[in-house]
Amino acid sequence: MPIVPIVPIVPIARIVNIVNIACAGARRRAAALPACALAFALLGGAGAARARDTGTDPSMVIEQYAQAYVVNADGSYRLTVDDVRRIAQEPAIAAHGQYYISYNRTLDEVDEIAAYTEKPDGRRVPVSAEQIKDQQEAVSTDAPMFQDTSVKAVVFPDVAVGDRLVLHYVLRRTIALFPGHFEDLSSSQFYLNKAFSLSYDMPAAMPLYSDAVGFRAVAVAAAPGRKRYQWVYEPGENIRIENDSVSYLDYGKRLAVSTFADYAAFARAFYARAQDKGAVTPAIAALAAQLTAGLDTPRAKALALGDWVRRNIRYVGVYIGPGGVVPHPAATVLEQRYGDCKDHASLLGALLAAAGIASDGALINGDNVYRLPVTPTLGIFNHMITYIPSLALYLDSTADAVAAGYLPLQDLDKPVLLIQSGRLARTPSSQAERSRNRIEFHIGKNGDSLFRVAKTSAGATAEPYRQAVRDTKPADRDLLVEHMLQAFGQRGFGVLDAGQLDGTGDEYQMVFAGKSENFANLPGPTGVGTSFNFWGGVAESLAALAREKDRRQDFICPAIDSEEETGFDFAPEVNILALPAPFTLHQAGVDYRAEYLRKGNAISVRRRLVFSPAGMVCTAADYRVLRPLVERIERDLKSQIIIQSL
Repeated sequence: MPIVPIVPIVPIARIVNIVNIACAGARRRAAALPACALAFALLGGAGAARARDTGTDPSMVIEQYAQAYVVNADGSYRLTVDDVRRIAQEPAIAAHGQYYISYNRTLDEVDEIAAYTEKPDGRRVPVSAEQIKDQQEAVSTDAPMFQDTSVKAVVFPDVAVGDRLVLHYVLRRTIALFPGHFEDLSSSQFYLNKAFSLSYDMPAAMPLYSDAVGFRAVAVAAAPGRKRYQWVYEPGENIRIENDSVSYLDYGKRLAVSTFADYAAFARAFYARAQDKGAVTPAIAALAAQLTAGLDTPRAKALALGDWVRRNIRYVGVYIGPGGVVPHPAATVLEQRYGDCKDHASLLGALLAAAGIASDGALINGDNVYRLPVTPTLGIFNHMITYIPSLALYLDSTADAVAAGYLPLQDLDKPVLLIQSGRLARTPSSQAERSRNRIEFHIGKNGDSLFRVAKTSAGATAEPYRQAVRDTKPADRDLLVEHMLQAFGQRGFGVLDAGQLDGTGDEYQMVFAGKSENFANLPGPTGVGTSFNFWGGVAESLAALAREKDRRQDFICPAIDSEEETGFDFAPEVNILALPAPFTLHQAGVDYRAEYLRKGNAISVRRRLVFSPAGMVCTAADYRVLRPLVERIERDLKSQIIIQSL
């Protein structure tokens, strides 16, 4: 399951109790940029939703949260949770009127559930047995195997503002994910926490390492032969999580505990569970030979194998028993043609081995975590990709819209743990990615315009755009143009030439063409905009850097290389009165230029934006420098050509 720092309706501290390296959403993330842009266009340009501009949520108060582990020498444990929360405002009723306990039916037992709603006058309304429901997490109907993650939903009765919701339960982990080891990762929700404690009762011979931020260690007594560790949460106001910020786990309050002394030890334990799953069978060897026939370099072979896996092995979150950390045999994945990220890595590793190319599994965080805690914990890793040391090449075969040789943005500039070598490494901080738009408008004397847009995506973005168009029904593609015009406040129609959708080349071009019925407000003097976002462009690239007025958190700032040339050919009856002034800017990794050229009754607008940050993460201090530059560029993008009918 994906690991998130703030989970509103599950246990507060326990980010990972049944953690699975199943990379849910990896395929979704792979095509997120173009697919979202496509949805934006098809929906007529609806504005992106902003995160709530709040820090601590006042609707609910955590009056007590206590989680207590008693860990055995084999890594199994008993977890006791006591939770008391008070509903302070109406919105919290829907969000917290039920409580979800996630567990693995093979590894865990959940019992001793006792819960009730306490009214302000002290009256208790107990949760009945019928109000505690077992729910298996959603399973793909065409991929039924492997799934064994369940949820106990505790539904509180008669919940109203002012009530306390009281819950006690015990979860027993009967089989450890890593025999002889224990680890846990905890964080806080953005509510007022009055009493929040975490304790770990360990065998004395089983040291527990920790990395605590915002949690204070407390000395507690333990039974003979045992050692007990306890931390309490240090309450305080929370800062709203900003758009595109790094994970709260990078900078916020969190507690990582583990019996692993270092990441090398953690990698050894992980590899011990996975090492026999990538065996090369005759079927795998035959497939590898077929896919690499005629290819004469290891890199070409690796890319061919990576592309085959991403295109032919469906991503399905599949975990059962220790499947949260153990892949299924490569032969099984090949036969079933689906699997999670570990399964993808297992099969791809076997295919590479059959082709004589050594590879390693790389544990990574597939979300916004860019820093690892000092203490190794599985909770920080929710994805696995493949690393080829001899080629210094990372492959993410679950990213079905990203060609082999490139990575999804979420994989760039991330720390990874290589499970065979036990070495910490880092993915590339950037990759080749270019956008080129050539736009032509032919404007008549009544303001109508014929237009043509040639959009060229190169490098890492070529395959995502190609895949997004592939995934759009041919009958719906022409609607894209109409909805784009609507987003600009214009009426019209057009067609989309999808270009070459086959293959995985490093360049892809599509062409839009059509008519806008109200491009310029003629007759009379009027202004014509000089920047148009036909599914990406300079303005859209810049907008990603300007989603906050100010920043207090590090944020994700991918590199930009975007260029567009827009030509305006006005009818002879249209008089051009004024052009914007040329503008250039070169500062803080931002290179921008805009020029406006006139030849007769034709105008050419040329813009180029290049942003070259040091890595995928920028700081709040960086943003204080960037924001004024972005505003200056935005003013240029809003500039107009002033015209008038003769």
